[in-house]
Amino acid sequence: MVHALNGGLWLHQFNLRNERWAHLVSADRDALLLAGASLEMPEHWLQYRPIKHPETGQREPAWHWDLKGDRLALAIRLADSPEES
Repeated sequence: MVHALNGGLWLHQFNLRNERWAHLVSADRDALLLAGASLEMPEHWLQYRPIKHPETGQREPAWHWDLKGDRLALAIRLADSPEES
């Protein structure tokens, strides 16, 4: 979570009603929009949700995408792929 608050991308996976989901979270909205383009996510699906910083207890601006199904599988593949030089 701290990584996301510092502008990185955090893939937070969970189960909801026996279905695999994830939030792709960051304080860097532009980074999320770029990632969303790779996942073919419409910009209006991006959600603003401040999150509490675990070290300070203060809420900080953050955004997330809801991912499931094929988009979640693609996000996991992209996250596991080595970066090309």
